[in-house]
Amino acid sequence: LMLALARTVLVGLRGRLGALCWGLAPPSLSLSHWRGVSATAPAAPATPRREPDSDETPTPTSVNYHFTRQCNYKCGFCFHTAKTSFVLPLDEAKRGLEMLKEAGMEKINFSGGEPFLQDRGEFLGKLVQFCKQELKLPSVSIVSNGSLIRERWFKKYGEYLDILAISCDSFDEDVNVLIGRGQGKKNHVENLHKLRQWCREYAVAFKINSVINRFNLEEDMNEQIKALNPVRWKVFQCLLIEGENSGEDALREAEKFVISDEEFEQFLNRHKDVSCLIPESNQKMKDSYLILDEYMRFLNCQNGRKEPSKSILDVGVEEAIKFSGFDERMFLKRGGKYVWSKADMKLDW
Repeated sequence: LMLALARTVLVGLRGRLGALCWGLAPPSLSLSHWRGVSATAPAAPATPRREPDSDETPTPTSVNYHFTRQCNYKCGFCFHTAKTSFVLPLDEAKRGLEMLKEAGMEKINFSGGEPFLQDRGEFLGKLVQFCKQELKLPSVSIVSNGSLIRERWFKKYGEYLDILAISCDSFDEDVNVLIGRGQGKKNHVENLHKLRQWCREYAVAFKINSVINRFNLEEDMNEQIKALNPVRWKVFQCLLIEGENSGEDALREAEKFVISDEEFEQFLNRHKDVSCLIPESNQKMKDSYLILDEYMRFLNCQNGRKEPSKSILDVGVEEAIKFSGFDERMFLKRGGKYVWSKADMKLDW
């Protein structure tokens, strides 16, 4: 008990010390020079364009940590692209996650890029185990394209994972290839069914994420989704983010994938009888996610770009989150908080 208390005090002091050190640092020092983590790390802006809307600091109840931007797929609408190859050292990532837990985090979602790329999934596995075993978070989840997941990973780390979300935008393999989710002779849909079975065997809740776009808009997915029976089917409207999948400095040109609000509603109406359907329009999605990038900076999307805060490792969670642009009310309105621990789910494993 005394050890746990001492750790809590230490983490709190560390965050405050980081904020103090940042304030004392010369203005010319960037994140990369100050922390020495990467010679190529882009500096956080000295003064974010968007000031906090109020004095009330949001709680990081649910955090999406995109610890890598690298991916083995080339989805044309991707809005978190491979602009860097940087990944924090494991100990630094754990330190940041511990700070987030102390600030109120209950759910962590690991994403990318493709999170299973780093060290063949071992880096991700160690983070998942740390969050569940050491931090005792109620919910630990992953979003992956599923192509690199092996059964041995489930055997080693499955007990620490609450939810595995697999991205699947079409049940027509030709459409997946058009979107950029094809990988040689591997069949994305066949792999989806294999992963579904492993989730059953290793007691991990199975979820599906689909981005609705110009190429899959007319598809009827009712039968396939009902057969797979995920705990949640997240259906996103294709979203443009300047500098990521739109604009001169972007790595993707997603304009050809974009659909209107009316077209998105038509797709939703076609699938209204799927009980696990969770729709997310552009309006709901844009500011209702707390996104942490590979440097553990919150990304503010209010201006249609991803504008980074300073790193929580340097200034602490409370200071960094002020510039996240996070809309806590929309997070709750879209159902961002739900039964997310597999211990509380009534599932037939």
